[in-house]
Parts: sequence; C-alpha cells; structure tokens
Amino acid sequence: MRILKIGKNDAGQRLDKFLSKAVKGLPQSLMYKYIRTKKIKLNRARAEQNQMLCEGDEVQLFIRDEFFGSPEQDSGAALRIAPKLDIVYEDENILLLNKRPGVLVHEDTAAGENTLILHVKAYLTQKGEYDPAAEQSFSPALCNRIDRNTGGIVIAAKNAVALREMNEKIRNDEVRKFYYCVVHGKMPKQADTLHGYLRKDAANNTVTVSDTKRAGYKEIITKYRVVREKGDLTLLEVELVTGRTHQIRAHLAHIGHPLLGDGKYGINRADRAKGYKFQALYAYRLQFRFRDGTGPLGYLDGKTVELDPAKIWFLREFGM
Repeated sequence: MRILKIGKNDAGQRLDKFLSKAVKGLPQSLMYKYIRTKKIKLNRARAEQNQMLCEGDEVQLFIRDEFFGSPEQDSGAALRIAPKLDIVYEDENILLLNKRPGVLVHEDTAAGENTLILHVKAYLTQKGEYDPAAEQSFSPALCNRIDRNTGGIVIAAKNAVALREMNEKIRNDEVRKFYYCVVHGKMPKQADTLHGYLRKDAANNTVTVSDTKRAGYKEIITKYRVVREKGDLTLLEVELVTGRTHQIRAHLAHIGHPLLGDGKYGINRADRAKGYKFQALYAYRLQFRFRDGTGPLGYLDGKTVELDPAKIWFLREFGM
C-alpha cells in the first residue's frame, strides 16, 4: 500500500485529476476501476472519482508498485539552467514575462532546454520557491500561450491556487489583452470592430476565416485602432475580444491587410528580403478587470501591466 498526503498545491482538484498527475504509470481505465473496487480510497473510506481534495487528506492506493515508477523530478535541469527571463511583474503568486519572438513557451521534441516554462521552473527552483521533489501533482505553469514567432506578455502561475484562478479569469474574459502589430496597406477606417468566423485545421496548424457562419467555424471578434502610418505600412493596436488560434494574423489577412513578416497568412518573401524574420505582432498590455475581486488574486483587479515600447522591436520603425 502507498499513501499520498495531499499538500497545499494538490488541494482543490478532483481525485481522478490528482491521480493522473501523481501516478503517471497508472492507466486511466485501471484508475477508474480501482476507485470503483476500493483499491484506491480517500481517508480510508470509499472514494468517488470526482471528490474534491483538501489539504491534509490521505489517498490510500492498494496497487502494484510498478505503477509508480520513479518520481518525476526535473531538479537537475532546473539547477543546471541559467534562467533567462525578462520579468515585467512578480509577486508571491504569479510572474508576468516578456517572451521574445523565436522562444517556445512549452517543451517539444526539438526545443530541449530553450523553452520559457523550463526557464521559469529553473528560476523558481533556484530562488527556493519551487521544489520539484516535494510536489506530487503541481509544477509552475503558464496560463496563456503565445506563438513561437510572436512576442509578448505571458502569465506564469507559481502555485496551484493561482493557476486555477487565473485560468478561470482568462476563460471568463476578465483579462483584457492588447497587441501592437504592423500590417500592409492603409486601413479603411481609423478604428473598427471586425466580426467573422474561424475554423482551425489542427493537422496543418492553420486557420481559415469566413464572413458567414459555417459548420465547424467559431465566432471571432477583433478590435483595432490605427496608431501610426508609414508609407504602405500601418501600426495598429488590436484588442482580442475572442481569443482563437492565429486570430489576429488570419483575420487581418482575410480583410486584405496581412501582418508584416507573416509567412503563414501573408506574402513573406519580400518581407524576409528586407530582414523581417518574425511577424510584427506583440502582446504588449494586459488589463485585469475582475467581476469578483475577493479571490486569492483579487488584489490584481484594476491593474494594468504594459511593456516598455523600447522592448518591441518593430515600434522603432514608427518613431516610438
């Protein structure tokens, strides 16, 4: 028998969600069977898969040792990496980071240690705020993601409570996101709200935009405001009302104004010849506007975090 004691970062989640992270060698089908047949108990009593865990609870597992394997620990990498982070804001719960274009936010097969989340874990480990060996089901995580070749503010949660609350705020559209981007051509209006529908092709990592509703398409709303113009280029401030994959890039390209340097939705050959390696898109400002400011992150309500314009590579083209 093994006993897993629920710690602060394990609490507040369902039993099955906890087990899928804490006992990674246990197949999901067996996990549910063992809960039903009382081989997995909570506080020595029959458990339900959707029971919410509290700090101090004990999960008893009457299962074979082979399901546990070696505990997953990334402390070696976390101590080996010299963290390279541009921290815009930090408190005891969250980090706001300026992700540079070209940096991946999460691990993939080729990225190795050059990902934002690994540098976050290394930073918090070396600072003494995260001990991977002491955690059963939690590790610092990113609450929003930005494409590899886009720059901007990324939110990282230091603990499970902050992660759950920030994810809920984002889902409920209580975190407003503003971008700077450069598009080809002059916009038909100085400011407008664009409406459309978007379908994602996951296999090819592309999206298609339509002006009319179709099966498989989701509504998109994109607000823009002209900031400055220079020749055939226009600097826009964009607010995402909905947050779909590649929404800004695809929506603006759909109306005839592709982003400067965008090789997926624009004509990029001429842009690259001029030295533009990345699409001119940067998530430069976040506004926290909570409907209920009483939660653990309530102190952020009303706060605006904005990047220094000097950190946004394409603004110098417009004298900013």
